[in-house]
Amino acid sequence: MPEEQLDPAAEEELSPAERYAASRARAKEQATAFHGFQQLYDFPLDDFQVRACRTLEDGKGVLVAAPTGSGKTIVGEFAVHLALAGGRKCFYTTPIKALSNQKYGDLVKRYGQAKVGLLTGDNSVNGDAPIVVMTTEVLRNMLYAGSNALDGLGYVVMDEVHYLADRFRGAVWEEVIIHLPESVTLVSLSATVSNAEEFGDWLDTVRGGTEVIVSEHRPVPLWQHVMAGNRMYDLFASPDRDGRPKGSLKNPAKAVNPELVRLARSEADRGRDRFARGRGRSMPTGRPGRVWTPNRVDVIDRLDAEGLLPAITFIFSRAGCEAAVQQCLNSGLRLNRDADRFKVRQFVEERCRDIPDEDLHVLGYYEWLDGLERGIAAHHAGMLPRFKEVVEELFVQGLVKAVFATETLALGINMPARSVVMEKLVKWNGETHADITPGEYTQLTGRAGRRGIDVEGHAVVLWQRGLDPEALAGLAGTRTYPLKSSFRPSYNMAVNLVGQFGRHRSRELLETSFAQFQADRSVVGIARQVQRNEEGLEGYRESMTCHLGDFDEYMQLRRDLKDRENALAREGTSQRRNAAVEAIEQLRPGDIIHVPTGKFAGLALVLDPGLPPDSRSGRGGHHRHPDFQDGPRPVVLTAERQVKRLAMIDFPYPVAAVDRMRIPKSFNPRSPQSRRDLASALRTKAGHLEPERHRKGRAAAADDPEISRLRTALRQHPCHGCDEREDHARWSERYHRLHRDTELLERRMRSRTHTIARTFDRVCGLLADLGYLRADTVTDDGKRLARLYGELDLLAAECIREGVWNGLAAAELAACASALVYEARQSDDATAPRVPEGGAKEALGRMVRIWSRLDDLEEQHKISTAEGVGQREPDLGFAWTAYRWALGHDLDAVLRDADMPAGDFVRWTKQLIDVLGQIQDAAGDNADLRKTARKAVDGMRRGIIAYSSVG
Repeated sequence: MPEEQLDPAAEEELSPAERYAASRARAKEQATAFHGFQQLYDFPLDDFQVRACRTLEDGKGVLVAAPTGSGKTIVGEFAVHLALAGGRKCFYTTPIKALSNQKYGDLVKRYGQAKVGLLTGDNSVNGDAPIVVMTTEVLRNMLYAGSNALDGLGYVVMDEVHYLADRFRGAVWEEVIIHLPESVTLVSLSATVSNAEEFGDWLDTVRGGTEVIVSEHRPVPLWQHVMAGNRMYDLFASPDRDGRPKGSLKNPAKAVNPELVRLARSEADRGRDRFARGRGRSMPTGRPGRVWTPNRVDVIDRLDAEGLLPAITFIFSRAGCEAAVQQCLNSGLRLNRDADRFKVRQFVEERCRDIPDEDLHVLGYYEWLDGLERGIAAHHAGMLPRFKEVVEELFVQGLVKAVFATETLALGINMPARSVVMEKLVKWNGETHADITPGEYTQLTGRAGRRGIDVEGHAVVLWQRGLDPEALAGLAGTRTYPLKSSFRPSYNMAVNLVGQFGRHRSRELLETSFAQFQADRSVVGIARQVQRNEEGLEGYRESMTCHLGDFDEYMQLRRDLKDRENALAREGTSQRRNAAVEAIEQLRPGDIIHVPTGKFAGLALVLDPGLPPDSRSGRGGHHRHPDFQDGPRPVVLTAERQVKRLAMIDFPYPVAAVDRMRIPKSFNPRSPQSRRDLASALRTKAGHLEPERHRKGRAAAADDPEISRLRTALRQHPCHGCDEREDHARWSERYHRLHRDTELLERRMRSRTHTIARTFDRVCGLLADLGYLRADTVTDDGKRLARLYGELDLLAAECIREGVWNGLAAAELAACASALVYEARQSDDATAPRVPEGGAKEALGRMVRIWSRLDDLEEQHKISTAEGVGQREPDLGFAWTAYRWALGHDLDAVLRDADMPAGDFVRWTKQLIDVLGQIQDAAGDNADLRKTARKAVDGMRRGIIAYSSVG
């Protein structure tokens, strides 16, 4: 907090020396940059903001971990303030272009356009300004290129730094942190993570003095509710000072509202009643009336009546968001008055005036505008970026009061609400429907409560059958999640590192990654356990010592003998099973056998040997028939009049016919009388016969020369005659069990030590095989690879090197390059994607063949895509769409043919333009390819792509 100001009356009571000291302290405070910075805000800063800003002014870096909406970005803005005051530069990095655009707008309002730039890949505005907002990838590329823009850089703000856990893009954050010059002060802003201190320790290791500042205080208190039927229940029951229950960050362990617990129990009992009724049982009466999940219109109506709008309802489905808006429109719901409707229309028409009329119809503009005028909208990645921007801006202005959104809205966009509604606590994670995590719940509900506007925020979970209030309370009470590195060296990273530092120094740099830091820390606990185990082993070794000889040698003989006996037993079991199968295959209807084991052991008459169709025709091979995977399935009549189909498990060793009898043609296995007569004849015919007795495989062991040798050696060993032999043996068994466990721990230690460097070595080995690296030298091909960023960087480099794209038209190159960036949302579509005919089709085929070759090479070098390294298979699903758009087809035709939302089309096209720009840059002296790539970019950057400012 700022220095406390004494009122004049209190200062009069001080001694002259004390007044002089107070005056000096005030003067010193007013001389700081922070004093002037505070004056820019019309509200007092929180303790954590003050601490972080003072730390920065003292010349140290900071890691600030605080809840969503708590004002972490003020610390980043102070870094901007310090840079300008000191005549240095500040780069403000964000994980997504939308957030970069938003931050750029905020800083322009404060400092003016001349002092602020924007670099996102799509946009390049005033890149030489002292303050530049950029995506983290742009800064990474600058560092590898040794850009002159880094000259004079004093501060880098890494907003949403917890993105380094992102599976696909997380490595970029660590690359930047490792490679930034030592003279740059780093400001890391993170959501609340449970291992902030661990992350701070790593930052301190790689960047020098870094202070960790954690705040768990929400500036706007959050209330947790469950809406069931037409009632709103508080989740927590323990009263706060105002008598209402509340869950808070400081004390989340509140008692769950007993009404909710009773409601859940009643629903569970009702479910059991339905089950009982289905089984014909009576059910108790007097059960409370059932509750239901309120529909979306009722929820918004209720929130409006309670004064809890604006609200964001999170629905984990794009289609669900659009359906929710449509339901509200169909119900006639209106949340805006006429004056607000007029403001909305004016704002939207101004923001969308550059979109051609024919595109407005294709984009569903008029239906979207109708919802906005009523104060209702969707927000998801499938929307046109411009439309998403408009929704965000109108929401902040209070002109949109109900937004139905996917979880992507929670990723950094400044769009807080008074209330957040969670329809379900389960979402599709790309592979399965999974419960949302405490971290996700915290991120989503963190939107509730607008600082400076609301005195409290509200999180509302809709009642669903099976909802467990206790589990929900645990979810709401767990406010943190661990930050885990996803860093792995890529091909592009490898050539850039080797080019700058050589292989040895690159290895050392990679060893400083957060991924290795975390792996090494996990090894510490394992090492302690190994040490304890070794102490135990020493004690066991003493206890197993025998005065007659080497007891360890004696025990090894015993173990070898046991292993040999077990091996022979397994061989015997396998041989007996094969013999049993062959014996069953020899049986014929009418054979009398003794079933050896199982529920139907005893005398039986074979009705059908149960061979698969191809066996009966003499070709054998019962294993190929799905009904006979485990061998023949004979049908028999037992002496107890039962007709049963047996399995090989009933025949642990071979059986043979002990006699035969005729089965009457009139025999009907379904007739009790028929079964009784034939079973009686069976007992009369063969009831006196004894079953054959089988040896269980012991003979093989007795005849085995290795077993004879081991038994002789065992009897002749001096320790065999020790009176304490079995006591020593028990200690020896303990010793070997613990020794085995210790070896496993040591293998785990070895696997976690130098893991990143080992992966880097494998990546460099593959690149050397392909000629991209030669010892510490990056070849010309490697320099081309250094300019290609993305998941399929190596595939792109190989395509350029092998001339796969030479001679293609611009639209054909666009189709081919799309396979490097596009990934279908659903990967289970069995239909082959449509691709352009001619040169593009041939080139795409060559690309897939090159990928297959690279995939084989990666397998040889033990490089796995599952570990985040390696080349995924190129996806051709966007090739036809990219081709048509690059040819100049209109938006309506392209989207209708692609069956793709406008937002997805824009996003993939912008990523495609980015990779085409990389191909142009990497083409080198291939002037034709360079020209074609530039022409493809020009052909695609038109219409909806040109006027979409956010990607």
